[in-house]
Amino acid sequence: MIRIPYLIISLASALLAASARAEPPVDAARARQIATQHACFGCHAVDKKLVGPAWRDVAARYAGQPGAAATLVAHIQNGSSGTWGAVPMPPNAISPGDAQAVVQWILAGTRTE
Repeated sequence: MIRIPYLIISLASALLAASARAEPPVDAARARQIATQHACFGCHAVDKKLVGPAWRDVAARYAGQPGAAATLVAHIQNGSSGTWGAVPMPPNAISPGDAQAVVQWILAGTRTE
Protein backbone atom coordinates (compact mmCIF):
# COMPACT_ATOMS: atom_id res chain seq x y z
CA MET A 1 0.00 0.00 0.00
CA ILE A 2 1.38 3.41 -1.01
CA ARG A 3 1.00 6.11 1.55
CA ILE A 4 -0.29 9.42 0.19
CA PRO A 5 2.36 11.71 1.78
CA TYR A 6 5.15 9.56 0.30
CA LEU A 7 3.48 9.72 -3.13
CA ILE A 8 3.21 13.52 -2.97
CA ILE A 9 6.86 13.87 -1.94
CA SER A 10 7.93 11.54 -4.76
CA LEU A 11 5.94 13.48 -7.36
CA ALA A 12 7.26 16.81 -6.12
CA SER A 13 10.84 15.52 -6.25
CA ALA A 14 10.35 14.26 -9.80
CA LEU A 15 8.95 17.63 -10.92
CA LEU A 16 11.83 19.53 -9.35
CA ALA A 17 14.38 17.24 -10.99
CA ALA A 18 12.70 17.67 -14.40
CA SER A 19 12.65 21.46 -14.09
CA ALA A 20 16.35 21.49 -13.19
CA ARG A 21 17.11 19.72 -16.47
CA ALA A 22 15.00 22.12 -18.54
CA GLU A 23 16.62 23.96 -21.42
CA PRO A 24 17.65 27.55 -20.84
CA PRO A 25 15.20 30.13 -22.18
CA VAL A 26 15.42 30.79 -25.89
CA ASP A 27 16.39 34.30 -26.96
CA ALA A 28 14.09 34.51 -29.99
CA ALA A 29 15.22 37.99 -31.04
CA ARG A 30 18.88 36.95 -31.02
CA ALA A 31 18.12 33.72 -32.90
CA ARG A 32 16.17 35.59 -35.59
CA GLN A 33 19.00 38.11 -35.89
CA ILE A 34 21.55 35.31 -36.35
CA ALA A 35 19.32 33.55 -38.89
CA THR A 36 18.92 36.81 -40.81
CA GLN A 37 22.65 37.57 -40.69
CA HIS A 38 23.45 34.13 -42.13
CA ALA A 39 20.73 34.34 -44.83
CA CYS A 40 18.80 31.37 -43.43
CA PHE A 41 15.50 33.01 -44.40
CA GLY A 42 16.53 32.76 -48.05
CA CYS A 43 15.76 29.02 -47.95
CA HIS A 44 13.64 28.57 -44.80
CA ALA A 45 10.52 30.13 -43.34
CA VAL A 46 8.97 29.60 -39.94
CA ASP A 47 5.70 28.10 -41.14
CA LYS A 48 6.00 27.16 -44.82
CA LYS A 49 8.35 25.24 -47.06
CA LEU A 50 10.58 27.34 -49.30
CA VAL A 51 13.73 25.73 -50.72
CA GLY A 52 14.17 23.91 -47.41
CA PRO A 53 11.60 22.76 -44.88
CA ALA A 54 9.61 25.06 -42.62
CA TRP A 55 11.28 25.33 -39.25
CA ARG A 56 8.08 24.25 -37.51
CA ASP A 57 8.26 21.03 -39.56
CA VAL A 58 11.87 20.56 -38.45
CA ALA A 59 10.82 21.06 -34.82
CA ALA A 60 8.03 18.51 -35.21
CA ARG A 61 10.31 15.91 -36.82
CA TYR A 62 13.00 16.20 -34.15
CA ALA A 63 10.74 16.70 -31.10
CA GLY A 64 11.84 14.57 -28.19
CA GLN A 65 14.73 12.93 -30.04
CA PRO A 66 17.92 12.58 -28.02
CA GLY A 67 20.76 14.44 -29.67
CA ALA A 68 18.47 16.40 -31.98
CA ALA A 69 20.15 19.74 -31.24
CA ALA A 70 23.63 18.37 -31.95
CA THR A 71 22.41 16.77 -35.19
CA LEU A 72 20.85 20.02 -36.39
CA VAL A 73 23.90 22.09 -35.45
CA ALA A 74 26.01 19.67 -37.50
CA HIS A 75 23.58 19.97 -40.45
CA ILE A 76 23.83 23.76 -40.30
CA GLN A 77 27.62 23.85 -40.07
CA ASN A 78 28.48 20.95 -42.38
CA GLY A 79 25.49 20.88 -44.72
CA SER A 80 23.30 17.85 -45.33
CA SER A 81 21.53 16.05 -48.11
CA GLY A 82 18.66 13.63 -48.41
CA THR A 83 17.09 14.52 -45.08
CA TRP A 84 14.27 16.59 -46.58
CA GLY A 85 14.40 15.58 -50.24
CA ALA A 86 16.74 16.02 -53.17
CA VAL A 87 17.85 19.62 -52.56
CA PRO A 88 20.99 19.64 -50.38
CA MET A 89 21.62 22.16 -47.63
CA PRO A 90 25.04 23.76 -48.10
CA PRO A 91 27.42 24.20 -45.18
CA ASN A 92 27.24 27.53 -43.38
CA ALA A 93 30.09 29.54 -41.88
CA ILE A 94 28.49 30.02 -38.47
CA SER A 95 29.95 29.64 -35.01
CA PRO A 96 28.84 26.66 -32.92
CA GLY A 97 27.26 29.03 -30.38
CA ASP A 98 25.26 30.89 -33.01
CA ALA A 99 24.17 27.63 -34.64
CA GLN A 100 23.10 26.34 -31.23
CA ALA A 101 21.05 29.49 -30.58
CA VAL A 102 19.21 29.09 -33.89
CA VAL A 103 18.64 25.37 -33.28
CA GLN A 104 17.24 25.99 -29.79
CA TRP A 105 14.85 28.53 -31.28
CA ILE A 106 13.78 26.12 -34.03
CA LEU A 107 13.25 23.22 -31.61
CA ALA A 108 11.26 25.51 -29.29
CA GLY A 109 8.82 26.12 -32.14
CA THR A 110 10.31 29.40 -33.42
CA ARG A 111 8.52 31.44 -30.79
CA THR A 112 8.63 35.17 -31.36
CA GLU A 113 8.47 36.32 -27.71
